[in-house]
Amino acid sequence: MNMNQFPAKNMNASTTGQMIEYGHWIAGESVQCAPSGARFTSCNPTTGEPWARFAEGDAAAVAQAATAAKAAFEGPAWRSLSATRRGRLMMLWADAIGQSAERIGRIETTQNGKLLNEMVLQARIVPDWLYYYGGLADKIEGRVIPLERASVLNYTRREPLGVVGAIMPWNSPLFLTVMAVAPALAAGNCVVIKPSEVTSASIIEAVRLAEKVGFPPGVLNVVTGGRATAQALVEHPDIAKIAFTGGVEAGREVGVRAARRLAHVTLELGGKSANIVFDDADPQQARAGLLAGIFAAAGQTCVAGSRAFIHRSLHDRMLNELAERARGIRIGNPLEADTQMGPVATRAQLAKNESMVRRAIEEGACVVHGGCRAAVPGLPGGYFYTPTILSGVKPQSFIAQNEVFGPVLSVIPFDDEEEAIALANGTGFGLAAGVWSLNIRRAHRVAHRLEAGTVWVNMYRAMAFNSPFGGYKASGIGRQNGIEALDAYLQTKSVWCELSDEVQDPFVMRV
Repeated sequence: MNMNQFPAKNMNASTTGQMIEYGHWIAGESVQCAPSGARFTSCNPTTGEPWARFAEGDAAAVAQAATAAKAAFEGPAWRSLSATRRGRLMMLWADAIGQSAERIGRIETTQNGKLLNEMVLQARIVPDWLYYYGGLADKIEGRVIPLERASVLNYTRREPLGVVGAIMPWNSPLFLTVMAVAPALAAGNCVVIKPSEVTSASIIEAVRLAEKVGFPPGVLNVVTGGRATAQALVEHPDIAKIAFTGGVEAGREVGVRAARRLAHVTLELGGKSANIVFDDADPQQARAGLLAGIFAAAGQTCVAGSRAFIHRSLHDRMLNELAERARGIRIGNPLEADTQMGPVATRAQLAKNESMVRRAIEEGACVVHGGCRAAVPGLPGGYFYTPTILSGVKPQSFIAQNEVFGPVLSVIPFDDEEEAIALANGTGFGLAAGVWSLNIRRAHRVAHRLEAGTVWVNMYRAMAFNSPFGGYKASGIGRQNGIEALDAYLQTKSVWCELSDEVQDPFVMRV
C-alpha cells in the first residue's frame, strides 16, 4: 500500500468502507503473510470496529527478517557508512517523521484511542531522539590504555552488537519504538521490530519513511504478530539483543528466554508509581499533577501516578477536589479537539479495569467517582471507562500493589515523611514517583530515598532524550535515553599490538 493512499482524515474503516491491509516489512518490501495466509485484525477502540488487517508473523517470518537484518549489518551499504553519515541518515529520518506527524498521529489515535493532540505531539518530538542519537553516532570512541610495557600498544574499540530485536507496546508505539531503535542505529546495529498487534500500522509507516530517505533495505524490519512472533524473535540465534517494553510477567519471560542463549536485554517494564503530596505543597499545582499523572492517556502509561499519597491534613479536601475535577473530564472521540480522555485501547483492558476495581471494592475500597464504563453518545461500541478515584485503599491490597494501566487512582493518607517514603517504596515496582513540596530540602531528601528510576519534584510525566529513563526492582533492567542507552547497544574489543622486534618466549605470559 502506498503511504499516500492512507486515509488522511477519517480512520474509521466502517465509515470509509475500507479495510486497510498491511504485510510485514522486510528488506525494503511488504511481505504479505506466512504460507498459512494467517492474518489478524486491529479494532478502533473508539468505535469497537475493525479497521485494519495485518500479517500474522511466525518463526519463518522472523527468520526472514533476522536474515535480512544480518545481511544488511554485514553488507557494504550499512557497514561502509561512516558514523557521521549514519548519523545524518538518522537525522533525515527525523525530518521525514516530523513532516508526517499529523498523519502518523491520526493513525496512532485510531489504533489506541489516545488523544489526537498527544499522539501528534509525540510524533513531533520523536525527531529529537533521532537528532540526539544521530549526533552521538560519531562520538563513539575507544581509548588507549597506558600499559607498563611501553612496547605494547593497547587500545579499545566500541563496536555494535549486530542485530537487535525490539518488542514494543501499544500505548505510545512510535515514541517508545524510537526510544529503543535510535541508540541501536547510532551504535551501528540493524533492527527487527515486533510492534504490538494493537498498534502495528504506525511503526510500518515510520519504517517506510526511513527507507524513503535512504536507509539500506534490511537495516530496519517489521514483523507483525502476537506472542508467538515475539517468542520466535527472542529465541532467534541471530538476534544479539532484545529491547522489550511491556508488562512485568512478559518481561520476565523475555529475560529468561534471552538468557538461555546469553543474549543481551533491556527491559522497560511496568510501574505502580507514587505521587506524594506533603502538607507544604502548592495545592493547585499538586492537584493538577495528580490528575495529569493518572487520567492523561486514560492511565495507559507505564509511569501513571496510580497511587496518590496525600498528607492527612490535606486528604479529605483534596480528595473531594479531585473527584469534582474528575467529574468534569470530557470523555469522547479522541480525534475531536475538545475531548480530554479517550477510550482504553482494547476490550481486554476495559475488562481488566472493571475486574480490578471490583476486587478493590471487595477488599474495602470506596468508589469516590467513576468505577464503571462510560457511555459516549454516538459511540456505543467504544471501550470507554470513567475516570475512577478510590479511597479507603489498603496499602497491601491488590489494586495498590498491581498495575491497572487504566484511569484508576488509589488515594491513601499518610501522617509523616517516614510513612510516606515507606508507603511509596512498599511495592515490587520502582519506575517513577512524584514529590509535591515547597520545602526544597525535604523534596531532595525524599527523592534520594525513593526506590524509583525517575523522581519528579513539583512536576510529573516529563521525559527528555538526553536524560536516562528506566526502573528499579521489577520495573526493569537497563536504561533508555541519554548516553547510557547508547552504551547498551555496544560491546568493547581490546586490541593488543607489539611494537618492538623482540622475539617472545612462547611459554611465558607477558604482563
